[in-house]
Amino acid sequence: MSQTAVTPKNIVLIGFMGSGKSTVGRELHQRLGYTLTDMDRLIEESMGKKITEIFKEEGEAAFRDFETLQLLEIAKQTEKRQIISTGGGVVIRPENRSLLRNLGYVVWLSAPVEVIYDRTSRSQDRPLLNHLDARERISTLLEEREPWYRETAHLKIDTAGLDSKEIATGILESARYYFTHSE
Repeated sequence: MSQTAVTPKNIVLIGFMGSGKSTVGRELHQRLGYTLTDMDRLIEESMGKKITEIFKEEGEAAFRDFETLQLLEIAKQTEKRQIISTGGGVVIRPENRSLLRNLGYVVWLSAPVEVIYDRTSRSQDRPLLNHLDARERISTLLEEREPWYRETAHLKIDTAGLDSKEIATGILESARYYFTHSE
């Protein structure tokens, strides 16, 4: 990529767990060289424990508080361009939706229930899916969060059947157009 090409500012990845945010974030990081900021990892590092432990010991509301604080910290970092991979529930809070849109170009990575179930069913690190019927839980949470993802995103990409390289290419083309025409 040439230095004279218009490059996007921050690219923010939102979407349900298992939609591909971490994988696509790494692909975008490799292509652009932007700092990769994985919010879940940052929270785990700052809290000194896994997300599953935070949910178990402190509850979902406390985790959501940490998430909002993390977004506020990221928003202060204006000197570098970032790929920001968020947690699946970051859009629950209205203030987070506003912060996300202000951070940059927001891409909603989406996938059908069955695809998400296949991608997440073997992981024990998904506290919101530790239910008897994980498929039903995924379906319920997706239905609940869909309006918030839609409200927050500049672009929606269905990741089912696409690899990370294809998804990253689509994001970069759309982000360049967005940033070229929004200034």
